[in-house]
Amino acid sequence: MNPLSKITQSFENGTIPKATYELILKRFSLITDGIKRIEKASSINFPAAYIDPSIIISGNSNSLDIGILYARTIPLIVNDSIQVVIQISAPLVAYGLKGTIHAILAHEFLHYLELVTRLSHSELLSDEISSNLFENVYSDNTRLLEPRSVFNDATLLSHITKRFPSGFRDYKLEDKVIKFWIEQKLPASKISLDTNTIKLNAVQLSNIKFDELLLQQLEIIKTKNSKLRTKKLY
Repeated sequence: MNPLSKITQSFENGTIPKATYELILKRFSLITDGIKRIEKASSINFPAAYIDPSIIISGNSNSLDIGILYARTIPLIVNDSIQVVIQISAPLVAYGLKGTIHAILAHEFLHYLELVTRLSHSELLSDEISSNLFENVYSDNTRLLEPRSVFNDATLLSHITKRFPSGFRDYKLEDKVIKFWIEQKLPASKISLDTNTIKLNAVQLSNIKFDELLLQQLEIIKTKNSKLRTKKLY
C-alpha cells in the first residue's frame, strides 16, 4: 500500500490545492518517524497505514456532541479474511504537532492490538460503538491496553498521557483544521458514531490468521496489562 496514493489522486483531480498537497508531503516524515518510534518502543510491526484526503467529523445533530476524528483503525474484509489498516487524516499530517501526531498514532496502535487480541480469541461477532460521544470515550478508555504494558518509550508515554486523559482534544489543532481545512471547503466526511461498526460472521472469524509471533507478544502484553490494571485499583 502506498500511503500517499489517495492524497496524490486528490491533488491531481483538483480536490486538494497545491500548497496543501506540498505541506502534507513535507510533513509526512512525522508519520514515518512516529511509526518507526512505535515499532521500536513496542517491538511489534505497525499495521498498514495510509493518509486519507479528508477530515472526518463525528457525532449527532447536537453541536455539543460533535468531534473530529484524526485517525481510525479499520478492519477490512477481503475474501472472507480481515486486514486491519490505520486511516490517518490529511489535516493531522498538515497541522499536527510532532507529539500530537505520535500520540494519535500510538493510540490507534493500541486499538489495533486490542482488535487483534479480540479477533484471535473469537471474542466478538460485532464491535458496537455507542452513538453518544461521551459513552464512546469511556468505552474506548476502559477496553484499550494500558500504554505502559506496550511501550518502553517514556516520552511517547508522556505524549499519550497528556493528550488522552479522557478522550483526545487539541484545541489549537482543532482551530487550524477548522480555519485551514473545513472553512476552505476541503474534503470532509460526516459520520454518526453508531454507524462506525463492523459485523463479522463465524466464517470470517474462522478464516482470520495472525502472525504467531504477534500473538505470543500479545500474551506477554496482556499479562503486564493485567498487573498494571490491578495496581491501579488499589
